[in-house]
Amino acid sequence: MPQVRAVLDYAVTEIPAKKIFLGLSNYGYDWSLPFVQGETKAQSISNQRAIQLAIQHGVAIQYDETAQAPFFHYTDSGSAVHEVWFDDARSLAARLRLIQEYGFQGAGIWNVMRPFSQLYLVMSTLYNIL
Repeated sequence: MPQVRAVLDYAVTEIPAKKIFLGLSNYGYDWSLPFVQGETKAQSISNQRAIQLAIQHGVAIQYDETAQAPFFHYTDSGSAVHEVWFDDARSLAARLRLIQEYGFQGAGIWNVMRPFSQLYLVMSTLYNIL
């Protein structure tokens, strides 16, 4: 969230807030560890797949209060440790609240073709969707 806010704080100095749509991701990333900058590549996964991986590997999903995002670690069958970050209802709600806080026009969702019921539940709770 600190990085998101930094971008938004700058954006509103250059563009009227009513012309801005907040971009929301609808996916997560699965990294093999150790992370090596410029070398390690993450696999893009759906939020639902992230939850399935945590269940499959019997690991608890944690929540980073600063980043406002869930994450977890697991070890695959080849003994490689992975770190997964994704979105859930809490992280999506935190970002959706920024629309009203900043006075933005609305939001756009990246990768809407990956159904994720938590996204639609949070949106219908915060907004009247016609």
